[in-house]
Amino acid sequence: MARKRMTEKFPWLLPIRQAQRKLFFYAGMYLDRNKYAQTQKSKHLPYEIFKTSSLMLNQNSGFDMKYQFNKVHNLKLAAKKINGLLIRPGEVFSFCYATRKADQAEPYRDGLSLVNGEIAGEYGGGLCQFSNLLYWMFLHTQLTVIERHGHEVEAIPPAEADYLAGVDATVAEGWLDLKVKNNTAHTYQIVIDFDAKNIYGTILADSKKCFDYEIYNQTLRYVREGDKIIEKSVVNRRRTSSFTGQTEDEKLYDNTCIIDYPLPANIEITEGV
Repeated sequence: MARKRMTEKFPWLLPIRQAQRKLFFYAGMYLDRNKYAQTQKSKHLPYEIFKTSSLMLNQNSGFDMKYQFNKVHNLKLAAKKINGLLIRPGEVFSFCYATRKADQAEPYRDGLSLVNGEIAGEYGGGLCQFSNLLYWMFLHTQLTVIERHGHEVEAIPPAEADYLAGVDATVAEGWLDLKVKNNTAHTYQIVIDFDAKNIYGTILADSKKCFDYEIYNQTLRYVREGDKIIEKSVVNRRRTSSFTGQTEDEKLYDNTCIIDYPLPANIEITEGV
């Protein structure tokens, strides 16, 4: 049996621990000599690089839908701090830094999060949908990902059928962040919008795009290891020059996570070694 953390034994210590982590988290950013993107402009840059969307309400969650509506509230609060944000040459975008005061004027609500290995309502829960969306957007640009953390456990089935395995980015203020650095000579801008069902994300720039990108799973398999189902995927990216049409493929990473929901009957599950 795994040993319980101190904050599990004494829950009253958790706010103190969280405050301590956030203090060191942001102090580290202050000292790391990066310039973090923080300028928002209502005027949009002229060239569209990539656009995508994500369905906000997941009918497959298996939990009270109030958490999904709370998540939408949380997404819209966080979006106010990111919409129009410029990422200038040499700057770093940090999800946690950009949204660190998103709940200052109006509090987040309880959304679904993985807490001590179980899905539960948690203050500010559901923001990983936002970081997932941004990560997907960044992969279709020349921005360099310098920090990304995949979910160790996927406990809720995806809301959409065209789910691509291993292309996610979990965040937890004080612990885990999503960061990209602009190593180009061009300025990028993040634009976020909503309708009744979807969150929309667009990357704009001050010059025309140089490449088109396709993200795909080179391999994807499910392995039973003891009483757990493990999803193992290889995430690749294909880059095509907008000028010459020349194409090149690169392996981005191997991704592994535990699937903690019933898979469809047509999914093959092999036995682990």
